[in-house]
Amino acid sequence: MPLSSFSQLLPHHGSMCLLEKIVAWDRQQILGSSQSHRNPLNPLRKNDKLSAIHALEYGMQAIAIHGGLLHPGQTTTLSYLAALREVKLYVTRLDTIDPPLEIEAHCLLNQGDNSIYSLKVSSLNKIIVTAQVTIIKPHEDLL
Repeated sequence: MPLSSFSQLLPHHGSMCLLEKIVAWDRQQILGSSQSHRNPLNPLRKNDKLSAIHALEYGMQAIAIHGGLLHPGQTTTLSYLAALREVKLYVTRLDTIDPPLEIEAHCLLNQGDNSIYSLKVSSLNKIIVTAQVTIIKPHEDLL
C-alpha cells in the first residue's frame, strides 16, 4: 500500500509520516516497513542522530493506521497514548541501522474506543524495541 493511501489516517503530515509501506494487515495486526530512519532530514533527529526511542513513534503510527483501516469512513477522531508498558530498547540509535525497519503491531484487546497493542520494531530479525501500548479515545464531554 503506497504512502499516499494511508497517510491521511495519521494526524501527522509531510516528513512526520514515518512509515513508507504497509506490508500486510488484518483485524488483529498490521505489518509495516520504512527506511525513513536513514533520512538525514528525519524530523526526529537531534544533533544529526536518531535515538532508538523514536522507534516507538514508528509503532504508534502503525497502530493509528491500523485503527483507521479497521474503521474506514468514520470521522477521524484523535486517539491518545494512555500508557507505554514493558518498553525494552535493544539498540541505542536508529540512524546506524542500514536495512529497513519492520514494524509489527498486534491488537491484544479492542474494547470500544480503547485498545491495547503489543509492538515490535526490528530490522533483519534483530529486535530494536518492544512495548505494550494502550490507546484511548476520550469521550467528547472530557475534551
